[in-house]
Amino acid sequence: MATTERILLKNGRVVTPDRVIEGGCVVISGSRIETVETASRASDVSATTTIDVEGRVVMPGLVDLHGDDIEQQYHPRAEARVDTATALVTTDRLNLCNGVTTKFHAIAFEDDPTETRSPEGATELCQEISSAEYTLGDQRVHARCELTTESVSAVERLIDDVAVDLVSVMHHAPGDGQFDEAGFERHYTANRNCSTEEIETFAMKRRTASQTVLRSQLERVAELAHSRGIPLASHDDETPPRVDAMADLGVELSEYPITLAAARRATERGLTTVMGAPNLVRGHSLWGNLGVRTAIDHGAVDVLCSDYHPPSLLAAPFVETGESLVDRVRRVTAAPATAVGLTDRGRLEPGARADVIVVDPHPIPTIERVFVEGADALRAG
Repeated sequence: MATTERILLKNGRVVTPDRVIEGGCVVISGSRIETVETASRASDVSATTTIDVEGRVVMPGLVDLHGDDIEQQYHPRAEARVDTATALVTTDRLNLCNGVTTKFHAIAFEDDPTETRSPEGATELCQEISSAEYTLGDQRVHARCELTTESVSAVERLIDDVAVDLVSVMHHAPGDGQFDEAGFERHYTANRNCSTEEIETFAMKRRTASQTVLRSQLERVAELAHSRGIPLASHDDETPPRVDAMADLGVELSEYPITLAAARRATERGLTTVMGAPNLVRGHSLWGNLGVRTAIDHGAVDVLCSDYHPPSLLAAPFVETGESLVDRVRRVTAAPATAVGLTDRGRLEPGARADVIVVDPHPIPTIERVFVEGADALRAG
């Protein structure tokens, strides 16, 4: 998508890494940001194209480390499945409409009773994401690995076949991590259309997995990620000892800590703490777990991700938290990019990759323009 055009965005609320420039301008030259200037300097800039953004917020494109919304396109109903290319191109466009220019698709390597998730289906999706040349945004693979022999083996094979940019480990069982007994049943009934009998059989299988086996699978995944230089994340850490165990294995990101104690321990251990933007926008966790606002108040969340709802990631920087707009924007741009080693993006500064979005924050945040690596990818409004 690289371009040689020189584009001037002027008269915006430009969010830089350290301040907001009122009436500022951003110059995009080719695939990079050339300059970020105050209003008084805009008249000195010559450009191929000049766009007056009329006071809209100009900020970096969003970097989403964990979004499983592609699953909704791949399986729009439990019994209905579309082809992988259609699922990906639809998800790509929907994410651009919400300002997401770098997307880590969180593809679940696990079996569930309805077969909407399986190692085979996950592999197909990852292969499509890795090889596709028709997307407008930067699409990346986040392999979510359930700690079963089948899932771990599938991820091992995947990494030999495609570029994997992030690996996370998870163990979904009733009473362990995200779900209590009632929550586990509710999740698989409402979100997976499982019958009571299917849930009971599935829950028993997950409950009976021994700690020795789980530990062995966890060590396999950790060794795999470290040997390939892939960032490793844990999922649904509940206690400080659990966080310590993950950190000792080389985990770098703690996703969705269940309790404030776990989130604070992750911060103390130097892990990047990742939580869901829908939690912040809604005001609470769906499962009665740690609220993002509480974590923010205690300085225990670094990154927000879309989880299952990209519009919430766009809305999150505009939720009042008592912090500056700069800090709120950083949580969905520079912080996630840095956490996975993408130091070329997430910042409006000279030399950075020109992933830039123009947002009208009122009455709800909506996208008007999206530039991906300098290319004019989307216009709306």
